[in-house]
Amino acid sequence: MTRTLILMRHGKSAYPPGTEDHERPLAPRGRREAALAGDWLRTTVPAVDAVRCSTATRTRETLAATGIAAPVEFDAGIYGAEPDDLIELIQMTDPAAATLLVIGHAPGMPQTAWDLAAEHDTEDALRISRKFPTSALAVLRFAQAWDEVLPGTGDLVTFHVPR
Repeated sequence: MTRTLILMRHGKSAYPPGTEDHERPLAPRGRREAALAGDWLRTTVPAVDAVRCSTATRTRETLAATGIAAPVEFDAGIYGAEPDDLIELIQMTDPAAATLLVIGHAPGMPQTAWDLAAEHDTEDALRISRKFPTSALAVLRFAQAWDEVLPGTGDLVTFHVPR
């Protein structure tokens, strides 16, 4: 079974005075673009079977705005995670899940997409290396089981920035 991994950066956040980084909400633009990302996901990739989402307010609000209805696991470890941590999290995905959506932060999302991609000279890989904007989505496919996902084993199918 082919596995599809979608790495999404949270939507554009607001900066209310006195609000800790973890608690920052989405800005109106962030809600709008996250909703566009959800529309794109529903029409472009296989149905999402599982979601792993940071516990930060802006990632939770991003997930809600996408309208994706799949079992969700909120994980505090995604906030500030390094690529090795995120890959380990991906490896623990239920083997029955064919499509996993991970919603997190920069620099973890772009670095993980880069590390997992087998090819780095494609247009999408080059775009990721330059900028991974808010609400952006990197879609990778794997021929192996989740617990065998390693750096350099994914096919970067597309990189989409909803605007």
